Amino acid sequence: MKKYVSFYRLRFTMGLQYRAAALAGIVTQFAWGFLEIMVFQAFYKAEPEAFPMTMSATASYLWMQQAFLAFFATWMMENEIFDSIVNGNIAYSLCRPIRVYNMWFSQSMASRISRAVLRCFPILAVAAFLPEGYGMSGPESILHFGLFLITLLLGLLVTVAFCMIVYVLAFFTISPQGLRIVFTSMVEFFSGAIIPLPFFPDKWRMVMELLPFASMQNVALRIYSGSMSVPEMKKAIIVQVVWLMVLVVSGSLLSRYAEKKVTIQGG
Repeated sequence: MKKYVSFYRLRFTMGLQYRAAALAGIVTQFAWGFLEIMVFQAFYKAEPEAFPMTMSATASYLWMQQAFLAFFATWMMENEIFDSIVNGNIAYSLCRPIRVYNMWFSQSMASRISRAVLRCFPILAVAAFLPEGYGMSGPESILHFGLFLITLLLGLLVTVAFCMIVYVLAFFTISPQGLRIVFTSMVEFFSGAIIPLPFFPDKWRMVMELLPFASMQNVALRIYSGSMSVPEMKKAIIVQVVWLMVLVVSGSLLSRYAEKKVTIQGG
């Protein structure tokens, strides 16, 4: 266990060094956040009663999404992992007395958390002082905030566990680009990254909420914005835990199989 904590600490420390990249990301996320809010504002002004969330809740959802984008964005995968599989450097990791799956999991967690640490605080600080309807409001209650923190961590773990399966599947392909495009597109649509899930028709939403993608960011952001009832929160947290266990077990077993079948070419 200590060796995986060391992998985590090293990658986390390394991630904190990219301050210029973080600053560029903050500017980009502010621009994107304002763009999304202005689009929703146009729709809300036309017919405010037709939407399942208030504009204030939607604005909070969008700003929290931007602040913790590094937690949920599956397109922020580790290029280093894909490169090691493609060019054969994975052989060095397979020779070490470690589980490759655990090493990659700890490194992926560290990368995402370090990116979020550098970016989230400026975004949250500015969004909190924006006018009503454009800025971020506080949580509905202390209970909502506590559950938000729990589901935020669970969402991060589900996202990393899902990305781990994509990494392992790259063992069985010539190029990982196709995998990345397909899975990233699925996650962006079904997780609420483009449109919050409450805006979908009820039948579609009920199905989408049972998929692993909804457990990534939809649950935490909706709990914070207050758009979930207590029974809905309980159900969503159970679904998160179930999918986390399924994805971790599946990824670990698939990784063991891939490590036995992998063929390294070259000299």
